[in-house]
Formats: sequence, C-alpha cells, structure tokens
Amino acid sequence: QLPVVSVARDAESQLLPDVGAVVTCKVCSINARFAKVHILYVGATPLKAAFRGTIRREDIRATEKDKVEVYKSFRPGDIVLAKVVSFPGGRVRGPRSRPLGAFPLTRVRQISLGDAQSNYLLSTAENELGVVVARSEAGVQMVPISWCEMQCPRTHTKDFRKVARVQPQFLQT
Repeated sequence: QLPVVSVARDAESQLLPDVGAVVTCKVCSINARFAKVHILYVGATPLKAAFRGTIRREDIRATEKDKVEVYKSFRPGDIVLAKVVSFPGGRVRGPRSRPLGAFPLTRVRQISLGDAQSNYLLSTAENELGVVVARSEAGVQMVPISWCEMQCPRTHTKDFRKVARVQPQFLQT
C-alpha cells in the first residue's frame, strides 16, 4: 500500500494584483519623484490585506511627462485608479528587458509574486486613470471640474489633481 499525499488549499486565497490590472489605491505619501500608495482593490474585488505600490512621476501622465509635478497630481488620502505596470521583483517590459523565461531558473525562484510588504509599480498615464475621490482641506469631497483640477463645493477653492475620467464599469450606484 502506497502512502497517501494530500494538498489542502486555503479556502480564501488572496487575490494578487497582476500586470495590466486596474487597481484602486489610497495615496499614503508623496514627494517630488513619486507617490506611495496602498492598493485596496483589484478591479471590483477588495483585498484582504493592502499591498504597497508606487506611482513614479514619469508614470502619472502619458504626455508632457517632464512637466508633471507629483504634488499637483495627488495628495495623501486621495483615492486613485491606476494600472499595474510591474509586479514586485519583476521587470517592466521595455526594449532592454528580457521575457521572464529568459532568466535562469534561480532568478525566477527569487521573484516575489506579491505580499503586503512588496512594492508594485503603477501608472495613471491614461485618461481613465487618476484621482477619483479627493477631500478638500475643509474635509468635503471635492468635485472634478477638469482633467487637472478639483473644487471644494463648500469653499469653492480649487486644487490641482490628475483627475480620472471614470468609466461606467467603475461607478457604483
């Protein structure tokens, strides 16, 4: 009689952000080069634990990348729609990068496929991506008035943001 081997899976497996996925994040901090975010949703699916992500200055807009200023695009507390560009330990596909299979097997084993301590590289360089919810200094949810500005309905002050043109599939009624 042969011994029996069984494999038990966690009933509630964790969904991982994948390259190309649209994610919903909350901005934690900003500096001149990038915004640090916590990824809260992948598509419409909430995550059990937040993942860390970074939106680099050059990944905020598709055009005039050299004129982008992070503080005029995001503020801490903003809710942002972004696209995953690369996963932790992975490489951004570009002219110099090799396909994943081109790395030696030992390199592939070292790549983390994601955990709460990992850092995903994100982009908002599409019209449909960017800030979807922002609060003014008065604590009121701001209203988008253009692709680069939001306004407080109480104080009428305007703040710069990289505003997302939200698509119907991302609206909840």
